[in-house]
Amino acid sequence: MSDLALERAQAIARKVVLALGGHGLFGVELFVCGDEVIFSEVSPRPHDTGMVTLISQDLSEFALHVRAFLGLPVGAIRQYGPAASAVILPQLTSQNVSFGQLQSAVGAGLQLRLFGKPEIDGTRRLGVTLAVADSVEEAVARAKTAAAAVIVEG
Repeated sequence: MSDLALERAQAIARKVVLALGGHGLFGVELFVCGDEVIFSEVSPRPHDTGMVTLISQDLSEFALHVRAFLGLPVGAIRQYGPAASAVILPQLTSQNVSFGQLQSAVGAGLQLRLFGKPEIDGTRRLGVTLAVADSVEEAVARAKTAAAAVIVEG
């Protein structure tokens, strides 16, 4: 991300969050194409797209949300290295979702988080895989491979 795109992203996020008001963590989703930044949506709470912080750093989005809401200081955040997440996004209809091959989605530097949603009608986010690696590209590949290995049935 270029310095200009980062500056624009921060300005948009700041404007949206200040207009909403409130306390805590706000997940602001933006689309970045070169130096152009477009607002997509805001979640005034921790969001599954931020779950990568559970594996990428010592203070997750959940810990940061609580600290912000309670007015507690954040301090320095220690990064563990390049990390990525991949969504488990099946398409089916079922009132009784079950999962298989979960062992394929966990291991050293690889975590699985299922959201506990028992039903699906169409396409629905049911979980994410989280990965750390030596590069962002490798972390993305590991997370995607793990997510693809999870079997969702209903």
